[in-house]
Amino acid sequence: MKGIITVVGQDKVGIIAEVCTFLSKNNINILDISQSITGGYFHMMMIVDMESSNAVFHQVAAELDKVGEKLGVQIRLQSEDIFQAMHRI
Repeated sequence: MKGIITVVGQDKVGIIAEVCTFLSKNNINILDISQSITGGYFHMMMIVDMESSNAVFHQVAAELDKVGEKLGVQIRLQSEDIFQAMHRI
């Protein structure tokens, strides 16, 4: 299963490191990543592959939410199918 992770918040050191460390510990592979900083605000979008992970999707989403709280940013995980359906015109 593929997922879309978005991270938004005020820029600070270590955001990418924390998110990538969490993904690595859960055996979640990053397929694509883009990030930018605009006016001091950080935005990152990742496409991830969760096939090799034993973690349950909703548990990963909840744990990423906690990582975001710790960092002071908002982190969301959506399934790729739902993300595409929501953004289809």
